[in-house]
Amino acid sequence: MNFRTQVDLPDKEAEIRHSEQIVLFGSCFAENIGNLLRENKFRCDVNPFGVLYNPLSVIRALEQILEGKEYREKDLFCSGGLWHSWMHHSQFSSAFSEECLNRINGRLKKASDELKSADWLVITWGTSYVYIHQEMQIVVGNCHKQKDKIFTRLMLNAGTIVEEFRSVFNKLKELNPQLKVLLTVSPIRHLKDGMHDNQLSKATLLLATNEICRRCSDCFYFPSYEIVMDELRDYRFYADDMVHPSQIAIEYIWKCFNQCYFSKETQNIMKEWAEIKKALSHKPFHPESESYQTFLSQIVLKIGQMKEKLPYLEVQKEIELCESRLKI
Repeated sequence: MNFRTQVDLPDKEAEIRHSEQIVLFGSCFAENIGNLLRENKFRCDVNPFGVLYNPLSVIRALEQILEGKEYREKDLFCSGGLWHSWMHHSQFSSAFSEECLNRINGRLKKASDELKSADWLVITWGTSYVYIHQEMQIVVGNCHKQKDKIFTRLMLNAGTIVEEFRSVFNKLKELNPQLKVLLTVSPIRHLKDGMHDNQLSKATLLLATNEICRRCSDCFYFPSYEIVMDELRDYRFYADDMVHPSQIAIEYIWKCFNQCYFSKETQNIMKEWAEIKKALSHKPFHPESESYQTFLSQIVLKIGQMKEKLPYLEVQKEIELCESRLKI
C-alpha cells in the first residue's frame, strides 16, 4: 500500500553539467539550490541583487544587467544611518554610500560578464505581489522596512508576468543564444499575504510559468512547489517556523533535481567530490603526525586528478587548505 502521492518529474528535457555556467535569481529557495550546486562544484553566480521575491523585480534586475547600468548616489536612499538601494537586498547596504555603490556595481559587473556566457539561468519566483513606490512609481525589490504608506501593494496577473518575461528573454537570447532558462515556484508560503491570497499568488505564478514554457523555447519548469505541497505535504517537512522547508525537505527536492537534470556521469563526479569533501572535513587528533600528513597528500593528489580530468572545476581553495595543513 502506498501512503503518499508522488509528483511526476519532468523527463530529462535538458542536462546541467559541471562545465556549464549557471546564474540564479529569485527567492531564498534559489539560494538553497544555488548553495547546493556550489557545494557540488558547479560554477554558479547566485542572486547578484540578493534575494528577490516577485517576477517583476527579477525581470528589472535582468534588464539592468543587460543595459549595463551603473548605480550612482542618486539611485540610493539613506535611512537609519545606512544607504540602501530599492532594488537590492540589505546585504548591499552600508553606512557609506561609496561602499554601498562599490558592492552593487561590483556584483553588476560580475553578473554582466557571466550572463553573456551563461548556459543556464535558474529563476525561482516566490510571490505575485509587488510593492510600488508611490512617489517614484517603480516596483521595489526590497522595502527595507520603510513605512507601508509610501508603497502601493498589488498582485500581478499571469498575462503581465508572461509578457514582461518574454520581452527580457528575447533580449537575453540575442545576447546569448545558448542560454537555457529553468523556472520554478518557491514552496515557501508567504503567510503575511494570508492563506487565501498566498494560494492565489502561487497559482498566478504557476499559470505564468506554464505559459512561458509553452511559448518560449529553451524554457523549462521544475516542480519544487508541487513536491512540497503535494508529495511531502506534512509539517514534519517544515522548519520550526512552519513556513520554510526543513533541511530534509530541501535534500529531497535536491534529489529530485538530480534525477531531472544530472546525467550518470555528472552524478559520478558529484560522488567523487563528496568523498574528497568528507576527507577534508576530517579532524585528526594529531595533525602533525606522519599518517595525517600522508592522508593530506593523498587528498591533494585526488583533487589534482579531478582537476586534470575536469579543468573547469574551481578547487584552488581546497588545495590551499590542504597545503596550509601540510605546513604544520
